[in-house]
Amino acid sequence: MGFMRHLVACNRFDPDRFRPLVLDRVRVGLIRVDRLEVLEAFSWLFTIGRHEVSFAQRAPRGADLTEALADISASLAAQGLVPGLRGERFAVGAPGRPGLFELDRGAVPFFGTRSYGVHVNGLVGDEMWVATRSTAKKVAPGKLDNLVAGGIGAGYGPAETVVKEAGEEAGLDPALARQARPAGAIAYRMAVPEGVRDDVLFVFDLELPPSVQPVPVDGECASFARHRLDDVLRIVSGTDDFKFNVNLVLIDLAIRRGQIGPDYADYLALIHGLHGGLIREAG
Repeated sequence: MGFMRHLVACNRFDPDRFRPLVLDRVRVGLIRVDRLEVLEAFSWLFTIGRHEVSFAQRAPRGADLTEALADISASLAAQGLVPGLRGERFAVGAPGRPGLFELDRGAVPFFGTRSYGVHVNGLVGDEMWVATRSTAKKVAPGKLDNLVAGGIGAGYGPAETVVKEAGEEAGLDPALARQARPAGAIAYRMAVPEGVRDDVLFVFDLELPPSVQPVPVDGECASFARHRLDDVLRIVSGTDDFKFNVNLVLIDLAIRRGQIGPDYADYLALIHGLHGGLIREAG
């Protein structure tokens, strides 16, 4: 079955089915063409053109735009076009830069705004901690996952999110979580029923002492187990047991550790797919 199929699955996206969402001449999102008619009800905020959807010239900006989009997102949720609001806002704009506005996490796929998250590889020598997601999760219930992973909410940076999620999901001490080392970023663009996931994942490696035992805290994960890295790679190659985007993080880890080397037939394609391609469009 191999590794490349995971990159293909996470990058199934037909640009002809979407129209750019533009704010002050900058693309900030992607709207499904078959959803444009819905936005006509909000003509005071959106202008629907032949090639793009733009925020109206007199539309509010900043915090006022955030509140306007909150009202529209609630309306879309009531119509069943947004699966459910999450009560957590994501800033639209790259971490470390001023956000253009904020959007409820549940509405992000509808508007196709780029979201950012963190994934932490919990390493113990030649082994790693693998989480099993709760069966109550809306996305990938019961699938295998990284030790720690989560979206970067408004007001947080990547490193802060690692510490926050490490405590909430796995009960890790903040001092230990701060030892996680940045190891790059992965991007993918994936059409989903509610719109598109246009995601960047900041990857961290965290070496854990053998005596540390992660424990489920907030119910996001049902359990944690330690696996040999070779076994993890076999699971990625031969099954779909891991959550879809976690496969990309683990392929990246295997490349960096030399488990997937230049002799592998798709080596360069994997590297380009993980670190080239969509990363160029992250801005």
